Amino acid sequence: MTIYQVFARLFGNKNISCKIIGTIDENGVGKFNDFTDKALNEILKLGNSHIWYTGIIRHASVTDYKKSGIANSHPSLVKGKAGSPYAISDYYDVDPDLADCVEKRMQEFGQLLERTHQAGLKVIIDFVPNHVFRQYHSTQKPASIADLGENDQPEKAFDPQNNFYYLPGTAFKLPEGLDFTEETKPGISSVPYFESPAKATGNDQFTAQPDKNDWYETIKLNYGVDFQNNKTKHFNPLPDTWKKMSDILLFWAAKGVDGFRCDMAEMVPVEFWQWAILRTKEKYPEIIFIAEIYNPLEYHNYIKTGQFDYLYDKVGLYDALKNIITENGSARMITNCWQMLEGIDRYMLRFLENHDEIRFASPFFASDPFAAIPAMTVVATLNTGPVMVYSGQEVGEQAIGATGFSGDDGRTTIYDYFNIPEHQKWMNDGAFDGVKLSESQKSLRSFYHKIVNLSKSSPAISRGRFYDLMWANGQNSDFDKDRVYAYLRYNVEQALLIVVNFDKTRKQKARVRIPDHAFNEMGLQQFDNFHFQELLWDRPSFSFPKGEAIKRGIEIWLNPLDAIIFELRPC
Repeated sequence: MTIYQVFARLFGNKNISCKIIGTIDENGVGKFNDFTDKALNEILKLGNSHIWYTGIIRHASVTDYKKSGIANSHPSLVKGKAGSPYAISDYYDVDPDLADCVEKRMQEFGQLLERTHQAGLKVIIDFVPNHVFRQYHSTQKPASIADLGENDQPEKAFDPQNNFYYLPGTAFKLPEGLDFTEETKPGISSVPYFESPAKATGNDQFTAQPDKNDWYETIKLNYGVDFQNNKTKHFNPLPDTWKKMSDILLFWAAKGVDGFRCDMAEMVPVEFWQWAILRTKEKYPEIIFIAEIYNPLEYHNYIKTGQFDYLYDKVGLYDALKNIITENGSARMITNCWQMLEGIDRYMLRFLENHDEIRFASPFFASDPFAAIPAMTVVATLNTGPVMVYSGQEVGEQAIGATGFSGDDGRTTIYDYFNIPEHQKWMNDGAFDGVKLSESQKSLRSFYHKIVNLSKSSPAISRGRFYDLMWANGQNSDFDKDRVYAYLRYNVEQALLIVVNFDKTRKQKARVRIPDHAFNEMGLQQFDNFHFQELLWDRPSFSFPKGEAIKRGIEIWLNPLDAIIFELRPC
């Protein structure tokens, strides 16, 4: 499974001269219809099986859509002008920014689903279950469903059947230190935002005045956990929020969505996930659920009890690779990553970028986009779990400069109307032919094309087993264990030797030993000689005797920031 993440609002924006804190009219915005047949076919050819459309469900924004029957969000609560896609204002609607005709926005989304499926791609969207925008109100929900909070008893701080948590006797106050002006937030001073009683903030802050670094624009949903009384659980009878959120999942599944990336899944009780995922899969058995989760102690729980198909591998492999690249951490950290997972590697979604993280080519991370060659090779080939690329990553987007609410931090903004400059060169005003890319960008994209496609098509990678060679080379003086990482991937159809070099300046001569035990594990013990065919770069192939590979090792030259994948064929 290979995923291409796109932030829908930015993907198709062709404006190359966006201004900081610009409005939608000044900076432009991408549309559903920018995902043309050509664009989708190019994403497919890159090797992807799924596309994750980020920012689809309607969220808070300062853009005025009153004429289309959409209430304005209070500007003091909206981060940036476009707003966070994780401050949902109506779970049953789509972002009007993305539609050419706002009144037909749901039909346009349906057409996007159809185009995507016809292109051979499956669709993932965000499900944001933990919190909603403070002014949440659904105008598009089925008439038979009560709105969130509609039947709450706000005089109670906690009730299992309330949808929100309340702070009776208090009024909400905006955080101190927010830098708002009429220029950045037109209309901010006309009618102050009022909320009484105050509700708990999305990141579990039970205070009437959250901090400016809190998720102050959102309110926490109540799944029957009493946070202020030792997090006691009240799940019988089923909390009302469980039913409402499950109905939302079923609503989007019925539209034809193939999967959900579940935002901050570990902030929602695992018991809800078990119930809701099984309920969804009873009707849509092929649908997938991906958990954004950062606590390794909960991984097994969210897989076994929660029934998630896949989990983020952020605090494991992502953080290890970042340390290796930016702080010269040892390549041996990768061994620790898979060992700590205790056999659940196949459930881990791996990536070098997503909308939350710093762009890989940014000066705040690797600076050099070609440092992705060893890192992305590991991401794509370490196990059978999904691989993800974030739009613009494959052409070295650096996200340089501030854009508005999003400062100069190496991240592509999720709050502002803006563009993705290097991605625009590939998009080329909607031609999606990459004519405007530099030769080095074309070379980088060619690498991504090879590694993503290989991760999907290779039987050894897509459904094979893993064998770490670091232990067999622990005492090997001709193997730099801090800069070089080597491993095998294999099944009955194919055997691969993968070696990467994280050194930025030094060409490496690595003599890689493959122990007799590894040949036995691969079922190749009866063969004495092997042909080594290189798969990534079409480098010269060669033959090598098994005995020499076991005793002295195979001599491999690696360029700085290099990766080599050999297929082993008995001869």
